[in-house]
Amino acid sequence: MFKSVLIANRGEIALRVARTCRELGLRVIAVYSTEDRDSAVVSLADQAVCIGPGPAKLSYLNMAAIVEAATSTGAEAVHPGYGFLSEVPDFAEACESHGLIFVGPPASVMEQLGDKSSARKAMAEVGLPMLPGSIEPIVDADMAAKVAADVGYPVIVKAVAGGGGRGMCIVSDAGELPQRYREIRTTAQALFGDDRVYIERYLPAARHIEVQVVCDKYGNGVHLGLRDCSVQRRRQKIIEETPAPNLPAQLADEISEAAVKALLATGYVGAGTVEFLLDGPDRWYFMEVNCRIQVEHPVTELVYGVDLVREQLLIAAGEPLGLKQSGLTPRGAAIECRINAEDPAREFMPTPGQLTSVRLPGGQFVRVDADARCGGRISSAYDPLLAKISVWGPDRAQALARMLRALDEFHAEGPGVSTNRDFLRKAMQHPPFVAGTHNTSLVADLVPASS
Repeated sequence: MFKSVLIANRGEIALRVARTCRELGLRVIAVYSTEDRDSAVVSLADQAVCIGPGPAKLSYLNMAAIVEAATSTGAEAVHPGYGFLSEVPDFAEACESHGLIFVGPPASVMEQLGDKSSARKAMAEVGLPMLPGSIEPIVDADMAAKVAADVGYPVIVKAVAGGGGRGMCIVSDAGELPQRYREIRTTAQALFGDDRVYIERYLPAARHIEVQVVCDKYGNGVHLGLRDCSVQRRRQKIIEETPAPNLPAQLADEISEAAVKALLATGYVGAGTVEFLLDGPDRWYFMEVNCRIQVEHPVTELVYGVDLVREQLLIAAGEPLGLKQSGLTPRGAAIECRINAEDPAREFMPTPGQLTSVRLPGGQFVRVDADARCGGRISSAYDPLLAKISVWGPDRAQALARMLRALDEFHAEGPGVSTNRDFLRKAMQHPPFVAGTHNTSLVADLVPASS
């Protein structure tokens, strides 16, 4: 086992990784931008290195600065967290070329699965069902028109290199396709340096489900059930839960086992997530693979009693997978809410500013992952996530009641700062959510009522 880990991230995920490193007796090295000099992980770390000014391009996306921080401090491994460089093959290769262990899948696997076109091709080859659409990237407007006509409107145009809800748009009819196609290519080039796009059928009222998978270097893999992530704004998740409600056990097992088989076929190593869309009672389609720890991983940890970051670190150190599928028995239900500094009444616009008052919830079976604190500043340079509140209950109804209580306890304010707390409460009390019959249209249904 290596002895030291540099955490190439910030905020709550950096703090969460640092805590597991501490439990394993590992030396913790943090990196930070000038915006984050007072962050919790900087205080907790054994050593902290400033890697640049606030803008992410000059700090958390600066591969050279992070690798230099790792080598100069004697780090043996690098944990990328989520976002930023976590799914960038060049970063994994840079770490490896400098003798650093990258806590994640091999760069070649990340490159294959991070490219949506090659990922779709690979997953189709191992038998995962695909939404009707283009496997290869769309080369011009004529091809876009033909594929969309074959698929049937509405369609969704997606950047091949996209992720996190960015680089995609819905097209309702043939008349708007040429303009939207050009816009997404331009956006994709600006965001990802890659203007390739593909088209697939858009399902306006599907369920977004995902399977947590863990694989080692020796061809062993397990799944830790399904999460439902259907409550989203701007195609970004804000409420997640496990197990996925009202999903027949046989179907859940079928999807989960297919996800493990698919990742093992690619040579995947580490923790990863295979995402699907569920359309109707038994139609499910592959969407994408996330080659990293997920934001919503706490709900899986609560239900399965597994520290996923610990598993990542042990696997990266060359340990065989200690988890056996037969021993992974879910218990109860868990729900996570993402508290963001944003205004739902203004299309969820971020509301940066300084926090003058913060109260985090607690009590039995409540977990809070946060770097929010009184006097802390919510920077416009980064995602507006303030805190992740996760709760466990012996069943979904009790978990829901516990989350509503925890949200009532949460409080954060400051000049110009709003949060989505009340919107989350409204969403969780919406009859389809209470019944577990909701889908990705839930937020759109509620937005008029919340403005």
